[in-house]
Amino acid sequence: MQKKLQVEAIEHGSVIDHIPAQQGVKILKFFKFTQTKEKITIGLNLATHNGEGKDLIKIENTFFNDQQANQLALFAPNATINQIKDFKVVNKFQVQLPSSFIGVLVCPNSNCISHNEPVNTRFYVHQKNSLKLKCHYCEKSFERSTFDELD
Repeated sequence: MQKKLQVEAIEHGSVIDHIPAQQGVKILKFFKFTQTKEKITIGLNLATHNGEGKDLIKIENTFFNDQQANQLALFAPNATINQIKDFKVVNKFQVQLPSSFIGVLVCPNSNCISHNEPVNTRFYVHQKNSLKLKCHYCEKSFERSTFDELD
């Protein structure tokens, strides 16, 4: 017997799929989705065809611009975003990891000038496969996991 789970479809909004397991809640916090009045459906640790877990987020009446989609790549570099209108997928795209992030993260180096000067933080993608970011100001490199407590 095949199991089939039913999750309510959304009329207008976005579905973020292919989120690595354990990243869905971080995405909700980072984008402050928990502070919205929109209906959100969250799937955590869902089974995939290859046996690995994934997270999924459906949020009504919310659409991602290019900058937000790029920021999403910090948490889920292989995520896809489905834009839904009238219960149908009208656009589907994969997030793209940008070459830099401006004003998104706080530098973990407490001696970095970005903590004391009125400047936007800036990080360059230093290494894509394990996602290392290099601070524009102090020039130190950090793994993505270094920022988890700051999200």
